[in-house]
Amino acid sequence: QVQLVESGGGSVQAGDSLRLSCAASGLTFSTYSMGWFRQVPGKEREFVASIGWKGTTISYVDSVKGRFTISRDNAKNMVYLQMNSLKPEDTAVYYCAAARNSWKLTGPERADFGSWGQGTQVTVSS
Repeated sequence: QVQLVESGGGSVQAGDSLRLSCAASGLTFSTYSMGWFRQVPGKEREFVASIGWKGTTISYVDSVKGRFTISRDNAKNMVYLQMNSLKPEDTAVYYCAAARNSWKLTGPERADFGSWGQGTQVTVSS
C-alpha cells in the first residue's frame, strides 16, 4: 500500500525557514501528482501546494505564494516543501498527499488526493 512519511517540521521564529520532506513508497511515484496540505485544530484541512508528476505543473494557495516552494525528486521518490519567511499563521500540522489516480493533475480539492501521510507539526512563534 501507499506510504507517505513526512519529516522536517519543528518550532521556529517568524521569518525563519523550514524544509519539509515526504518519502513515498508503494506507488509508481513518477506518475503521481503530489501535494501538501495543512490543518489547525478546529479547521478543515487546507490546500497548500501541489506538483504534477513531471514537476512542471505547480500551484499554491495565495497565502504562501512567493514564500513556499514545492519540488520533487522522482529518482528518490521524494517531495519537498521549502518554507521561507514563515509567519505565525503558518502554524499547523502539514500533510503530504498523493493523487488519487496516476497521470492526473490535481486541483486544490482534498478529493483529488487518495493517500496521506501522518503529518508533521510546524509551529511559528512571533
